Amino acid sequence: MADVYQVIRRPVITEKGLGAKETEATLVFEVATSATKTEVKQAVETLFKVKVEGVRTANFVGKERKRGRFSGYRSDWKKAYVRLKPGQKMPEYINSL
Repeated sequence: MADVYQVIRRPVITEKGLGAKETEATLVFEVATSATKTEVKQAVETLFKVKVEGVRTANFVGKERKRGRFSGYRSDWKKAYVRLKPGQKMPEYINSL
């Protein structure tokens, strides 16, 4: 993947994600389903100018959703937990919480 914005889609802003950010120095992102751990690491280092210690990923299968008599599936997606090296400054990608 060529562009960092194709690899990293958006930050996942949840209670669990913000707790991991503050206690474990870990950032949580939704990433492209075809992105590898190495690509995620390079994208975060390029985008936020920090050093990454490790990357863990999790794949999520889209659930079936119904609207009246119509049904469909949500998209499959991938989440990445990016742990920063000790001493690195946490990037602030949220300001309005």
